[in-house]
Amino acid sequence: MDQRETAGPCCACMPDPRTQSCSCLTEEAQAPPEIRETTGTLTLSSRFDHLLARWGWKRETHRVEPGLYRLGHPTPDSPVFASANYTLSFDALRSALNGIDAWILVLDTRGINVWCAAGKGTFGTAELVRSIGCSGLAGIVRHRKIIVPQLGAPGISWPEVMRRSKFLVEYGPVRAKDLPEYLKTHTATPEMRKVEFPLKDRLVLTPVEFVHTAIPMVLAAIVLWFLAGSVAALAAVSAVLTGTVLFPALLPYIPTKDFSSKGLILGAIVAIPFAVWFGTNPLLPAWADAAAAAAALLLIPAVVAYFALNFTGCTTFTSRTGVKKEIFRYVPSLALMAGAGLVVGVILGISRLFGVI
Repeated sequence: MDQRETAGPCCACMPDPRTQSCSCLTEEAQAPPEIRETTGTLTLSSRFDHLLARWGWKRETHRVEPGLYRLGHPTPDSPVFASANYTLSFDALRSALNGIDAWILVLDTRGINVWCAAGKGTFGTAELVRSIGCSGLAGIVRHRKIIVPQLGAPGISWPEVMRRSKFLVEYGPVRAKDLPEYLKTHTATPEMRKVEFPLKDRLVLTPVEFVHTAIPMVLAAIVLWFLAGSVAALAAVSAVLTGTVLFPALLPYIPTKDFSSKGLILGAIVAIPFAVWFGTNPLLPAWADAAAAAAALLLIPAVVAYFALNFTGCTTFTSRTGVKKEIFRYVPSLALMAGAGLVVGVILGISRLFGVI
């Protein structure tokens, strides 16, 4: 084996920024880093893992081991790519590089994708520097360049990486599929830099949110069925489906900037038919009609807006500061709306149980 592949320590501590050696081990105890093998071919098992990840099944298990991977037959002059240890991120990169000899340095992002991990700081400068040092990368490649996904840029400070590791960060294209073309010139075209979020990409994210709320939705629908009837149960199901599926589909077409206000608009549109039905029910007294209509107009928009606000973490349209501002701006109002709607609903339910209506 080439001596370049055995140089450098492998441990979980932060390496010394001057020597890139890990201070937690003595020189005698330092073991050579393990270089794992991978391929650019996705197996049936990999695709099944992707399906489970999309549906939120055991979310914390869809990860690969951090460290350095050999793709194909790389040499000391082959390119080095950084990736998250989320299986979908890693598999998207290695499959896009199928047929290309390369090194892949997988950062420990706790099983989170590149974009979200960059926002959380796990796909960040410190972790990249640590991974470069603990993988012994400086002794494996002759060049001092590592290609980082463009969506990881918010977490990576290239001057700091250069200062601490002597490696130059090169920001690659947005989409992994553009890497083969990008490698020809190491220059990204404007199209490669453009962040898109089409309908297909938005809808592929909806199963996770829906699965997380499916059981509470069913329980709420059952309770409402017995307390207020089938239409109330349908209203609960409609609110959840609107927030988790319809909102992502219609996201670009709702004419406001904030996600919460988009959700309020969409929720109000969905709530109006239920409010009309409740408000014109000939079997209920006038006060109960008005109360039921008010509950629908309060609860459904609040629920949809909550899911809309939660969807900010799935898009590249938002920033951490923008999301924080939106949370402080809308969450108190949404909580007040939902609370008022629940109080009205409970009063109506109790009234029905005791034969008042």
